Amino acid sequence: MSDDFRWLDATAQAELVAKGEAAPTELVEAAIARAEAINPALNAIVIPMYDEARAAARDAPDGPLKGVPFVLKDLAAEYAGVPFNEGSRFLEGYVPDEDQELTRRYKAAGLVTIGKGNTSEYGLLPTAEPELYGPARNPWNTDHMTGGSSGGSSAAVAAGIVPVAHANDGGGSIRIPASCCGLFGLKPTRARNSLAPHYGDMGNGIVHEHVVSRSVRDSAAVLDATSGMVAGDPYAPAPPDRPFTQEVGVDPGKLRIALMTSSMNGCDVHGDCVAAAEAAAKLCESLGHDVEVATPDVAWEKTANLFSALWAGQFGWIVADWSRRLGRAPEEKYFEPWTWRMWEVAQQTSAADYLISVQDAQAIARQVARFFETFDVLLTPTVAAPPLPVGSFKWTPERRREARTAVAQFSSHTPIFNITGQPAMNVPLNWNAAGLPIGTQFAGRYGDEAMLFRLASQLEAAQPWAERRPDI
Repeated sequence: MSDDFRWLDATAQAELVAKGEAAPTELVEAAIARAEAINPALNAIVIPMYDEARAAARDAPDGPLKGVPFVLKDLAAEYAGVPFNEGSRFLEGYVPDEDQELTRRYKAAGLVTIGKGNTSEYGLLPTAEPELYGPARNPWNTDHMTGGSSGGSSAAVAAGIVPVAHANDGGGSIRIPASCCGLFGLKPTRARNSLAPHYGDMGNGIVHEHVVSRSVRDSAAVLDATSGMVAGDPYAPAPPDRPFTQEVGVDPGKLRIALMTSSMNGCDVHGDCVAAAEAAAKLCESLGHDVEVATPDVAWEKTANLFSALWAGQFGWIVADWSRRLGRAPEEKYFEPWTWRMWEVAQQTSAADYLISVQDAQAIARQVARFFETFDVLLTPTVAAPPLPVGSFKWTPERRREARTAVAQFSSHTPIFNITGQPAMNVPLNWNAAGLPIGTQFAGRYGDEAMLFRLASQLEAAQPWAERRPDI
């Protein structure tokens, strides 16, 4: 029975429950069995919640995804009564007493969380290799990283443990691991999903919440279940004209697509990633879209620097917030070297410095918005290299410059859309000669996830990827 359900997407599993052909308890027990068999090789799930999942499955609400097993990333989305660490020793012993609003909505949709997914410490790195739990490993080749920071969630979905899993994105952390693990990963428009009750936004809105999935329709179904503001949220995008699930399979029309294969920060881009983006462009042309090589008129070096400044300010807030909540002063012994260095930088960043970065980010958002007055979509590589070996971003005093360069190069294409707040997605259209997934990023206008879902489902139908499965 575990294998019967393994490669069904969330929508198909929920349909079995709705028809009475499977019970939520069956789906969840099968997922737990798969986790127990597969997770030791991947380290995707770092906090098992099997007893909680069994209890939740017995009393699953009649939501659109009733009984579907799920992994909740151990970052930002708190689950009452379950330890919450964000990959950090600093949070040791913390157990939330209330759910994040996003967690409540997952539960109301009928999703059943079987465990917490691995992440880099506070989501700072585009991998999931925290010292606290050890590295998550890529199901396509366990010597390689999953990407991150939503690496545990992505590994769990790619390996068939669960069909869909929570992810969040403050610089690429949905799209990067989706690329590395061969998944569909949409970063929604800024504030499409609420951060209540603890937060209004994070880092002036650079952090966005959603999921990674194997199918486009699952991503749309979950976003229908979770999106929408909570009273008191500082801002929200305009609501969609109709449910996102109704966009799946709809003809997107003839789109004008800009192709940009160069790096956004001047770093080299691996040939496999350029080839994947060019192949995606040719596929789009074959579907009737106009594709033109074009680049937004943006000072990319300035963009990279201000994004770093935004993250420094945000990270200073993260540690200060947790220090206040926990009544615990930050000390170097609680943090990884990368993280502690970021904390030191944050201490040198004034409020004025941070707000100057916010001002510059908003100016860049306007520049990029003007580009989308001409083009419907910007197509780029998602990452600048195939999935790297585990340990590639390890920080030591001797190789700190090398590690920083590796991180900046790998994740060069994704942060711009955290700055602008636009929706952007990884579509898993290509694998390289080594059998590793190479994703392609498509970004759309602010608030227009509908168009991206229409395009993604068209690409999915033209070049299906769900039947490609890792041998694990």
